[in-house]
Amino acid sequence: MKRKALGFTLLELMITVGIVAALAAMAVAGYGFATMKTRRAAAQGCLTEAAGALERYYTTAMTYQGGGWPDCSADVRQHYAIEFDTGSPAATSFTLRARPLGAQQKDKCGTMTLTNRNVRTPTTSGCW
Repeated sequence: MKRKALGFTLLELMITVGIVAALAAMAVAGYGFATMKTRRAAAQGCLTEAAGALERYYTTAMTYQGGGWPDCSADVRQHYAIEFDTGSPAATSFTLRARPLGAQQKDKCGTMTLTNRNVRTPTTSGCW
């Protein structure tokens, strides 16, 4: 009598390895997207906090010039440059800009801005 061999064939193992590799590739791509989205949200929070600080300064000084804001977290500063769009604010208006740096430049939203009138760009769905 011939005994039946137990185990997997090489073809079955290769199919399993292929499926695992495809799932791993999708997971890595999804992680990269989620990381960019998290960094973008942190930069938006920093822009909003900076705008709030400038508004508080304006209520006492009646100008945005000379106003500042607290530093953003090191993680935000590593991936975005938070700055005035024109280098400095006007007396009665400002536009803050979050310019992506490094790998964050691949983000679909690119540079984000926020004005004293709460106008936000880009207006692409999902960016703000």
